[in-house]
Amino acid sequence: MAKTWAEKMHTPPAHIAVLEKAFGGLPQGAKLLISSPPDIALWLHALPAGEFHTISEMRGSLAAAKGADAACPVSTSIFLRIVAEAAWDELASGASLQEIAPFWRVIEPNSAIAKKLRADSQFIATQRAREMRK
Repeated sequence: MAKTWAEKMHTPPAHIAVLEKAFGGLPQGAKLLISSPPDIALWLHALPAGEFHTISEMRGSLAAAKGADAACPVSTSIFLRIVAEAAWDELASGASLQEIAPFWRVIEPNSAIAKKLRADSQFIATQRAREMRK
């Protein structure tokens, strides 16, 4: 049986890998953060309502907080999707918008990742607009 999104939130803790060869524009020897869904959820919860960032900015912030040169673009995107889908499940189970990880503060409505989510682009756009009015 497939894992639920909540179960997928439980991954090994974040760690830093020293690159043995160049990867993603980073040179050999660079420190690459392999984050985790819980770290991403915490980062999202720390963002004030109405403050929006790109995934790239989030990766930079996560990496800096852990003393890495960069955060892995592949695993960070995968983990961000896990966080968003788990949040969507929480919302469907009765949690309030204030209780779930505010993934719309990083995922743009028309982005490739938004198109993969069960929360549609309109939901993301609506949440962004709602927060900008506050």
